[in-house]
Amino acid sequence: MAATVTEMAGASASQVSEVSFDVESAAGPRTVTIRYRRAGTGEPLLLLHGIGHHRQAWDPVFDILAAERDVIAVDLPGFGESPGLPDRLAYDPESVLPVLGALCQALGVERPHVAGNSLGGVLALGMGRDKLVRSVTALSPAGFWSEAERRYAFTMLLALRRGAKVLPLPLIERLSRSVAGRTMLTSAIYAHPGRRSPEAVVAETLALRDATGFEQTLAAGRDDLFRDAVNGLPVTVAWGTRDRLLLRRQGIRAKHTIPDARLVRLPGAGHVPMHDDPASVARVILDTSA
Repeated sequence: MAATVTEMAGASASQVSEVSFDVESAAGPRTVTIRYRRAGTGEPLLLLHGIGHHRQAWDPVFDILAAERDVIAVDLPGFGESPGLPDRLAYDPESVLPVLGALCQALGVERPHVAGNSLGGVLALGMGRDKLVRSVTALSPAGFWSEAERRYAFTMLLALRRGAKVLPLPLIERLSRSVAGRTMLTSAIYAHPGRRSPEAVVAETLALRDATGFEQTLAAGRDDLFRDAVNGLPVTVAWGTRDRLLLRRQGIRAKHTIPDARLVRLPGAGHVPMHDDPASVARVILDTSA
């Protein structure tokens, strides 16, 4: 089946579009649908968010990047506004990486640069290993933990998920209107949660609550350590010094695993550094993809 691209009603070229395409599975072709935002000119740059998040995670840097790149920020399958994966397609990297390759083909993008955060970071590294991209920027990528660190991170993620599912929407909205409330809802992933807008905090809490791919993605990560070399292309691994979810010492393990990678500290930034220090994150991505 040829890819079908649909622009959402009332959306401009820099807002939300949808693409559907076929991916092979053990039971034959399965149709995957992805929502994405695309804008800018220059070499293509694919942006991948973390588990439980959505494409809006990249909003603080999107326009900066779009000034120099053709930027595509996607909702991964089962997150944000993208439907979950169809039957016979798993949420592990071995299944999701071909989906991302097929997505690029459907959008007419050949070997884009890629930047990913957390789950998106380890997927970006996988795309680099498989030579699907031109460069990789991985922000606090998953998969470089010890077993104790993995259990700690998964416990925090499950607690955030339970909180998002239990809290009624009026309470989420009320909490988002105060710095203390925004801190309660998002301090696990941001170093400066008070800087987030109430609207953004509500939207990302609902994205976490409604993520149909959350449990299967988390389960797929229990034994998934990234141990592979990424050769022949520029790779940057960047870690916020105030990352409370994936501790920054995991960046040292990433450097040992990928010796040619550039390891960058993001002072004062948390697990989702695009919001804590958008200027530094944008510069790291643009430098890597230069």
